[in-house]
Amino acid sequence: MFESLSAKLQSVFDRLGKRGILREEDVNAVLREIRLALLEADVNYKVVKDFVDRVREKAVGEEISRALNPAQQMIKIVHQELVVTLGEPGRLELKGHAPYVIMLVGLQGSGKTTMVAKLALHLRSQGHFPLMVAADTYRPAAITQLEVLGRQINVPVYSDRTAKPPDICAHSLEDARTRGSDIVLLDTAGRLQIDEAMMTELVAIRDRVHPVEILLVADAMTGQEAVHIAQGFHERVGLTGLILTKVDGDARGGAAISMREVTGVPIKFLGTGEKTGALEPFHPERLASRILGMGDVLSLIERAETAFDEAQAAEMEQKLRKGEFDLEDFLDQLRQVRKMGPLNELLGMIPGLGKALKGVDLEKLEAEKNLKSVEAIILSMTAEERRNPRILNASRKRRIAAGSGTNVQQINQLLNQHRQMQKMMKRLGDGKMRGLPRFLQG
Repeated sequence: MFESLSAKLQSVFDRLGKRGILREEDVNAVLREIRLALLEADVNYKVVKDFVDRVREKAVGEEISRALNPAQQMIKIVHQELVVTLGEPGRLELKGHAPYVIMLVGLQGSGKTTMVAKLALHLRSQGHFPLMVAADTYRPAAITQLEVLGRQINVPVYSDRTAKPPDICAHSLEDARTRGSDIVLLDTAGRLQIDEAMMTELVAIRDRVHPVEILLVADAMTGQEAVHIAQGFHERVGLTGLILTKVDGDARGGAAISMREVTGVPIKFLGTGEKTGALEPFHPERLASRILGMGDVLSLIERAETAFDEAQAAEMEQKLRKGEFDLEDFLDQLRQVRKMGPLNELLGMIPGLGKALKGVDLEKLEAEKNLKSVEAIILSMTAEERRNPRILNASRKRRIAAGSGTNVQQINQLLNQHRQMQKMMKRLGDGKMRGLPRFLQG
């Protein structure tokens, strides 16, 4: 989402040169570029003005420390002020007596129903027992959509196609107590725009069930309109937090930077994709680092921890050390890596790579193509062939190539790489390792 803004800010910092101190004229020139970059990224103009004023105050006349050049010093200051603008990380406040009610509000198309399922999955991973409530009786198939999502993630759904939404929400609390659910997630109705009927209904639901959290699900793709929407909901129902969806899209990113400061309401989660697991707790310092092209190693580690099973990893390590790593194991590892997200997202989280890969179309990277080709080749093999690749003769290879849309040369390359990996890991297990062969190139 922040690609364009990151590129522009990096360009600004590159122009600072090798001065020993940031002179006022240098700072002013840089700040003009930063102001333009932020405005073009759709950041609220008042937020931009306050942000630039704070950066100027810190930067003018500040001596450069021995370890930093002017560009690094400016990045440090801008990073600090971005974190301030994005605000403290908001966390769910589960206080009082269970079941705790979390009410999700928003306009149609913001991804509210899917977000209920994402939030349910996230809360269940933390040891809670959520109940999802289908309180949108207006949008066609809204109830069915939530019920389908509930079956997919194995989370119960309360619905009533005949009652009014405030009654549905009130009755769901009794259902939650019966089931032993400690959290109730309300999927409320949205409209194409804010209107009196919708707000009146939301206020009625709020007053009936007294939610501990009222979270606005806002589409980051709507830019500054998302800020106005947040203000409208906050004035009527009293928001406790924001969830930004579609931050994996091509939005300019200004809404994320503006919403916290304009509304005073903390951002609590970011929706990073369409899958039910694509939800990240909001970390302002990490988001600021990503905006400035500094990477986000902590989020990368968290994705890895989610994607990789610890017991499977230990078992795989033993196989690797014994040289028993077959193509089925290789396919399992490949799939777990791909669970972490698209290659371009993962590379963007590694510090320095954003700038190094500037101008490169990551979707067309050879590595990404190789991953897909390798998966296609292995899936075109029989179970016996995956476990014992030595039986692959010319006839079998031609069949696999036809089934995977590849050629025999690519299959031979994969088999050679696999043999080298087995040998390398066997040597590692025997304590004879002195260097890593280049077995995963091209």
